[in-house]
Amino acid sequence: MAQDKPVPLVGRLAIQLKMLTTAEVARAMAESESSGNPRLAQVMLSMGLLDRDQIAKLQQVQKDLVEKQRSRMGSGETPERASASPAAARPPAAARPANEIHRVAEQAAKSAAPMQARDIDDLYGAPPAADQARPLPSANSPSAAPKTPPSPRPAAASPAVPTSSARASAPPQPGSAAKPASPAQPAVPGASPPPTAPAPPQPSLAPVVTDGRPSLELVVPDPGAADRGRLEALLAAGVAAQASDIHLHAGGPIKQRRIGELVVVDESVDPAAVERMVAAALTPEQRARLAHAGELDFCFDLPGVGRFRANAYRQQRGLDAVFRSIPDRPPTLAELGLPEELKKYTDYHQGMVLITGPAGCGKSSTLAALVNHINESRDDHILTVEDPIEIVHPSKRCLVNQRHAGAHTRTFSRALRAALREDPDIIVIGELRDLETISLAMTAAETGHFVLATLHTANAVRTVNRMIGAFPSNEQDQVRAMLSESLRAVISQRLVPTADGEGRVPALEMLVINRAIGNLIRDQKTIQIRSSMQTGKAHGMYLLEQSLNELVASGRVTREVALSLAEEEKLITAGA
Repeated sequence: MAQDKPVPLVGRLAIQLKMLTTAEVARAMAESESSGNPRLAQVMLSMGLLDRDQIAKLQQVQKDLVEKQRSRMGSGETPERASASPAAARPPAAARPANEIHRVAEQAAKSAAPMQARDIDDLYGAPPAADQARPLPSANSPSAAPKTPPSPRPAAASPAVPTSSARASAPPQPGSAAKPASPAQPAVPGASPPPTAPAPPQPSLAPVVTDGRPSLELVVPDPGAADRGRLEALLAAGVAAQASDIHLHAGGPIKQRRIGELVVVDESVDPAAVERMVAAALTPEQRARLAHAGELDFCFDLPGVGRFRANAYRQQRGLDAVFRSIPDRPPTLAELGLPEELKKYTDYHQGMVLITGPAGCGKSSTLAALVNHINESRDDHILTVEDPIEIVHPSKRCLVNQRHAGAHTRTFSRALRAALREDPDIIVIGELRDLETISLAMTAAETGHFVLATLHTANAVRTVNRMIGAFPSNEQDQVRAMLSESLRAVISQRLVPTADGEGRVPALEMLVINRAIGNLIRDQKTIQIRSSMQTGKAHGMYLLEQSLNELVASGRVTREVALSLAEEEKLITAGA
């Protein structure tokens, strides 16, 4: 491929940084030539080979490399000798004429292939790790190329981008400056050098950068068997008490969340013991990621007890963790207290159904119940993208594949792009997090797939506005038209404490997208949707206040609680 047409610098960097394979870059170059688009990065984005964050980071690395090569070429250095020259001696690129800068940039791009591993390390502003260190060539070395193959960078979804301050404060690479011969060196060939004491390791002043963020290098303790046993006992006690969450807090009591309220279960806990219990829930790889980033999402399986969605994080007093109890099997709508009429919203073969509400309102459980109903009633391919995987769905009538974003695939967006080529009938998205995820979900719904997803919004109308408002203003008219045709229903829910204080019941708000609602979305009249829902009982629509009113009338919820959750208190007429 290099003989027929040279690979652009951005393509060589993508290969060197292991973001793409040579074959993928070749496909992108062929598409670039056939489409007439000379910007290879744009072609990679449009083909789904890289996402926007990866493109931005790749272009930043390209820019840094070209600037470095410009400075080297402008100071009369060759790329092989540049590593032996002090950075301070390089003249700034802005001091040269524009035509010379372009000429030097072109030469720099040509001389950048193949990139050596030390060049990548230099871009990150930190020397390689001690066990991966490679001697840099000196003026007397017969070859400037390293004798050992470049070691791969730590596992990261995309290359990290150094900030200007990180580059400015980075220590010099070992051997990066030419040093005069030491007088202690032997003058007679073959003489053995005098023994010298090994120099103590010098700590790096520049932060190690992976995943686009500098490492915090936090301390995570090594747990023992007793710590693991105590953790399992605490989680088992939380499941037995029907707690939704178990909080381990260094420097504070251990608490459980029962029926929406935090309850203290142990006040005298040594902070160091709490930290060891948190570490006992993690694998060595997860402990390293927690030390690097300061927080970590993960799932924790405890045989015979249950499964937990967990988050561990460093706070002022030490390590904390929150364990959310997850049932070991998918729930049913009846077990969750949800109406059976929700089953009809799983009969679509195209379009999108959203389950929304604030955090802790049971969105994930409702989503799992709908997926379980599809799994038992249809013969289709269900593909889920979650972070992390919560409720595990065995394949029943359907073929179920569950992917963990960050473990089985790099990102939500990358998994969704790939999903369109994996022949799914139903795509389940754990959470619509950003513009790219929302856009891909709408595209999947328009291209003949049934999409189920959750979104953090307070009610149905705000869900529609959130979906539209995620896009730039110049694209919103088109998004309104797409949403009016692809959105099928919005199920918004809250968990309401019961009157007897023994549990919580779901209160729902239903928005069904019929022709009238679709016209309101398309014509920028979403403010009128609420009144249409209030009078749309015949179409299966109702407001949260109407659901709360029925719960008050049946005696399951007190009027005071219903009024505290209602947006329009006048609609709560029961119990007055």
